[in-house]
Amino acid sequence: MKFIPSLILLTGLLAISTAGHAANTAADKPNIIFILADDYGVGEVGCYGADNYQTPNIDRLAQQGLRYTNAYTVPLCGPSRAQLLTGRYPFRTGATNQDATGQFTPAAETMMPKVLRQAGYVTAAIGKWGQLPLGPAEFGFDRHLKFQGSGAYWNTQKKAETYELDGKKVPLRDKEYLPDIMHRMAVDFITENRSRPFYLYYSLSHVHTDILPTPDSVPGSKEQTLYDDNVRYMDKLVGQLLTELDRLKLREKTVIVFMGDNGTTNGRADRATIGGRRLAGAKGSMLEGGGLEPTIVSWPGVIPAGSVSRDMVDSSDFFPTFAELAGAKLPEKTIIDGHSLAPQWRGQKSLPRSWAFNQLARNWYVRETGWKLNQSGELYDMSDAPFSEKLVPADTKDPAAIAARTRLQAALTQLNPAGGIVDTGDPSGRHASNVKKRESNKKEN
Repeated sequence: MKFIPSLILLTGLLAISTAGHAANTAADKPNIIFILADDYGVGEVGCYGADNYQTPNIDRLAQQGLRYTNAYTVPLCGPSRAQLLTGRYPFRTGATNQDATGQFTPAAETMMPKVLRQAGYVTAAIGKWGQLPLGPAEFGFDRHLKFQGSGAYWNTQKKAETYELDGKKVPLRDKEYLPDIMHRMAVDFITENRSRPFYLYYSLSHVHTDILPTPDSVPGSKEQTLYDDNVRYMDKLVGQLLTELDRLKLREKTVIVFMGDNGTTNGRADRATIGGRRLAGAKGSMLEGGGLEPTIVSWPGVIPAGSVSRDMVDSSDFFPTFAELAGAKLPEKTIIDGHSLAPQWRGQKSLPRSWAFNQLARNWYVRETGWKLNQSGELYDMSDAPFSEKLVPADTKDPAAIAARTRLQAALTQLNPAGGIVDTGDPSGRHASNVKKRESNKKEN
């Protein structure tokens, strides 16, 4: 499959069949599972047209639901997760870079579980907590399993010698595969709470480095084969979770969202092609390959199967969406940047957002389907996105470009990112320690 819409094209103005409305009545407070893949871009997902990767179970989610083609998030994991869980842009929370992300507090920022718990949901965070501050419990999760850093798999890694389960350190035993332990906890959580609404934030290890053998890998496999194995194993875990939901008869009562936290890493981006073409940019980049993410939503009986949407979406949207689905109140006196997608999912008439915003460190842009304007006032023609971005001359006479600049500048003026919390880290948004290490390596070489 190629990077094009298929079957049913949704827009925010499209009303879906009455069957969807009837199903929604039965699923008044749906269960919510948010699956977040690590360092995983659109060029590695079969249903997005990936040349070199097969993901039958993730593809099945798309076949059963809705696939977004213009969904964006911050191109590094810490700020990306902060935006997702708070519904607020980095210049509001201060989560503008990997180090700053760890500095905000529960008193300053409200995360999703606190809102949903007030609506009767039981909540769990399983997997990577990343650069986020404190732990899941402090931000309102009832249950949690978390590990140190990123890409934790086997106890041969120092960061994976132990993991934390509901505040207690647990040793990862020999031959135990941490993603399998995470999966078992996810299954136990949904099983134990199948009679009440639940929210599961399932933050996968895959496919962040270290790239190590999976339980299914052939001994002696080369690194590229091992990376392929990791993609396959992640896809397998998604399939196993769907099987458990079917077994528990929870599938039609559950909204599942699958998304990447940022784009493919630079070392893998050359192979993450679509139709033989490499995406512009990669993880950490403000080009398409950094923030454009595979984003799939499945809600059988409500969202029509095989739907595709070109609407602009960014990761702040899930906070108000989940709150609306749960009938929960948003935090008072707090600006929530996200736009609820719930009406679209329910087949109701709604206006989609006209642009998406993205920020990392002191760089940002606002993006329409055909144009992009960044913090320096540079306008890009995005007609060949995600493969290339064409800089529009400042003195262009093209009426469409002039109109686009006017619209997008108005959006940036309204947001006023420069008037928010100022980023003081490295312009790359990376950890200061990583930046120093790279500079040192360059000098040595």
